[in-house]
Amino acid sequence: MNLFYEAELSGESFTLSAGESKHIVRVLRMKAGDDILFTDGKGFFYECRLVDANPKACAVEVIEKKPGDDKRPFYLHLAVAPTKNLSRFEWFLEKATEIGIDRITPIICAHSERKVVKTERLNRVVTAAMKQSLKSFHPVLDEPLPFSAFIETDFTGQKFIAYIDESVTLELSKVCTPGKDTLVLIGPEGDFSPEEVALAKQNGFIPVRLGPSRLRTETAGVVACHTVNVLNL
Repeated sequence: MNLFYEAELSGESFTLSAGESKHIVRVLRMKAGDDILFTDGKGFFYECRLVDANPKACAVEVIEKKPGDDKRPFYLHLAVAPTKNLSRFEWFLEKATEIGIDRITPIICAHSERKVVKTERLNRVVTAAMKQSLKSFHPVLDEPLPFSAFIETDFTGQKFIAYIDESVTLELSKVCTPGKDTLVLIGPEGDFSPEEVALAKQNGFIPVRLGPSRLRTETAGVVACHTVNVLNL
């Protein structure tokens, strides 16, 4: 089943963009009268019918609007330092979207080897993963923020900072309370600096570890995402 994404779906009919229209007509070879499934990324699916198979501007009518089944009783926000190899960060975005996440913020830390991130391409990765996994919610991908700016933003819920240190013995799986909104910080390849850890603690973040293994940044992000989702099953 192919799922298509239109963020501004409304009304009983709409026209698709040239790129989406070309894909539907030229690649998928769909014709007028064929049924198509859309999501608005806000929690709804739309069963639609192709009215005009114009490769430059397909016309579509809405047959039925229905809520998706992937809404979770908690809000999950991960703030993750982008990896030096951007493809690894893209892999994290893909897998986190498949597992289930609400918001991702790239954070630039003292030890970050990658200081610049262009979110347009990354958003396409998120969108593709959402469609592939047939989800009705599109995670929010923020513009990158310096660690010091992000750490002081408001968040109502439980807050954790995951990093490697002998003094950190609490497991995320043991201290994360199911059903509560959750924010987890994941550092860069060189981990968080002592100053960043101290600042996080001052702002109410609880130090945790993600298990006994030493994990890559992108793996740690996936493990944190999976852990919180499993706890909420």
